[in-house]
Amino acid sequence: MPAYCLVEIDIHNMEVYEEYKKLTPVSLEPFGGKFVIRGLPVEALEGKWNHDRLVLLEFPNREKALEWYNSENYQKAKKIRENASSANFFLVG
Repeated sequence: MPAYCLVEIDIHNMEVYEEYKKLTPVSLEPFGGKFVIRGLPVEALEGKWNHDRLVLLEFPNREKALEWYNSENYQKAKKIRENASSANFFLVG
């Protein structure tokens, strides 16, 4: 059963964040991950949207999603992201 990682991001250093964006796609490949949604615009039909960016990742299953998130390659990218933004990650599935 597929699993999804939903990410809300607030960017405070776009230049550094661009470096993160270059590393993430390669980190997904070994785990069968792919982008379903990557970026903007987001239109709130109900409620409020207060973030700079929305990302939705799809994985073959929950285990692969967790393996990706904890992988050495993603942890390197994550350190860059943390210097450029704040984010909320949600795993569903």
